[in-house]
Amino acid sequence: MRRIGRERSALVLVDFQEKLMPAIHDGPRVIGEACRLADIARTLDVGVIGTEQNPAGLGANVAAIRARCGETIVKTHFDACRDGLVEALARTPARATGPERTGAVPGAEVRDVVLAGCEAHVCLLQTALGLLESGFTIFVVEDACGSRRPADHRLATMRLARAGATLVSVEMVAFEWLRTSDDPSFREVLRRIK
Repeated sequence: MRRIGRERSALVLVDFQEKLMPAIHDGPRVIGEACRLADIARTLDVGVIGTEQNPAGLGANVAAIRARCGETIVKTHFDACRDGLVEALARTPARATGPERTGAVPGAEVRDVVLAGCEAHVCLLQTALGLLESGFTIFVVEDACGSRRPADHRLATMRLARAGATLVSVEMVAFEWLRTSDDPSFREVLRRIK
């Protein structure tokens, strides 16, 4: 097992949709954690991609999530990889880290996908499995995922862990992306964590 590499990371927020979120157990907290995670990603220059499952039926992502995504993929498959997620990750530049922060690194590619979303046992699970099959290293942010029933959320995390995804929290991701308190963004990220 290895650390999450900010320079090779992207954040994917799966289906935080207007008509779905009221049914998600503890939905406002899950949205809050996803927003906090997205704000940390943006502070550290990590690309953020959203997905929306059949938005004609489930609505768009809630405004707070939609505003934080650089790109949103509309999908009909439960596995977003089947509707262009892998291609979107290829368009997301890997970033430089450290004090120099020079931006995109030519020739580098995203290999670590930090994943959060709903429902944990359907679209999040199938997207994670698709990304694993495509050769990505997956970090599922458990506290920024939700399902209608807590039992389904629990089963999804168990299956994801057995399939090879690493379960993490928002704070674990933040501090692994930072790596040091000398990072120029440390105070800003710390403010978002507290």
